[in-house]
Amino acid sequence: MIAFLPAASTDIPALWELRTRALRKQCAAHYAPDILNTWAAAPAPAAYPALLKQGGGIKAHIGGELAGYAILERERNEVDAVFVDPHFAGRGVGKALMRALEQLASHPTALHLYASLNAVPFYEAAGYRAIESMQYQHPSGILLDCVFMTRG
Repeated sequence: MIAFLPAASTDIPALWELRTRALRKQCAAHYAPDILNTWAAAPAPAAYPALLKQGGGIKAHIGGELAGYAILERERNEVDAVFVDPHFAGRGVGKALMRALEQLASHPTALHLYASLNAVPFYEAAGYRAIESMQYQHPSGILLDCVFMTRG
């Protein structure tokens, strides 16, 4: 059974460690090693404490273990992050996190996101549609191939 809790600033180190494990496992077939290594080495965004303080973060636990998390940038109605620990992949954690995140949104039918290439099928299954393939200027300095998607 998946338990959901609000994510707090004190959770950021554990969330970021989970994110890095997920990137290395789930993105490896879609990104070159140099891009993936730079992306994985980047620190957590400086905006995360504020986003979490505003109630935009959810963490999922299974059996007391952190299984995944999601972050919503409420002001922009943008899904900032959805990551599932590779150990818990395929158990519905990501799908449940998306539903919980959508409940936090003021306009859930107008959510948008920038999907990593490996995550596009996941978001399509959640009701999002691809609008444009593009490159995202990651704070680490790399250009990251992604797909801009909207709900509906």
